[in-house]
Amino acid sequence: MKKLSIAMLSMVLAGSMLLTACGGGNTQPAENTGSDDTQQSETAENTEGGVLRMGTNATFPPYEYMDENNEVAGIDAEIAAAIADKLGMELEITDMAFESLIPALQAGTIDIVLAGMTVDPERAEQVNFTDTYATGVQVVIVPENSDIAPVENEEGAMEVDLTGKTIGVQTGTTGDLYCTDDYGQEFVKQFDNGPLAVAALMNGQVDCVVIDNEPAKNYVAANEGLKILDTAFANEDYAAAIAKDNTELFEQVNTAIQELKADGTIQTIIEKYIPAEAE
Repeated sequence: MKKLSIAMLSMVLAGSMLLTACGGGNTQPAENTGSDDTQQSETAENTEGGVLRMGTNATFPPYEYMDENNEVAGIDAEIAAAIADKLGMELEITDMAFESLIPALQAGTIDIVLAGMTVDPERAEQVNFTDTYATGVQVVIVPENSDIAPVENEEGAMEVDLTGKTIGVQTGTTGDLYCTDDYGQEFVKQFDNGPLAVAALMNGQVDCVVIDNEPAKNYVAANEGLKILDTAFANEDYAAAIAKDNTELFEQVNTAIQELKADGTIQTIIEKYIPAEAE
């Protein structure tokens, strides 16, 4: 049994976002980011005029969530809109269960996934990942009166041991994979989305929730009596996923992401939702 070996982080619970209920299978065109024709590049040559069908799971703020108009919004939606603009395509977003995203890619019902999806070897055997466009950190949410706390080990590093605890996770996420591997399936409860896992924590059905830092901050802000441990469970790279056999689109999307990183567009979108901390 492995412990969660982690380094101390400074967590700032500020700038919370209102969470709204959402339903699966909602398909709608995303807003264009306002790019003009000069932003379109050679990547649009073979895709001009088509529809880029994006799959996501809109319970992962600020990367994806349902806004007050019941439309998918957030970092990934805006990055996808910028990619579609580069390719001269119309963006269409489908909200679905996280664990359905890769099967939907393989079945050809969607073209691309942007869902705060972490690059890992198991997934890379099933899909092609583009260059990384953002990084994430897995953290642990607990009740304020919880006895779960990080402690210093003999090497001077901070770690938290969840042995014997019931851990809530979102099905199919890296938090799910890590915790199941570290502690065993019998100690892990999977939920369809983050809000359900947090509700189970509030109701005492689980002892903690392991999930990405950014949605964790929103969940804690929206639910009194919870806190985030000052620890990092894992550092992760987020990338877009495309079906293995769709190599032409993969090359075009990857080139678009490289261009959007180089010109600062992606960083601007991220900082819109996750402002840099003041030095």
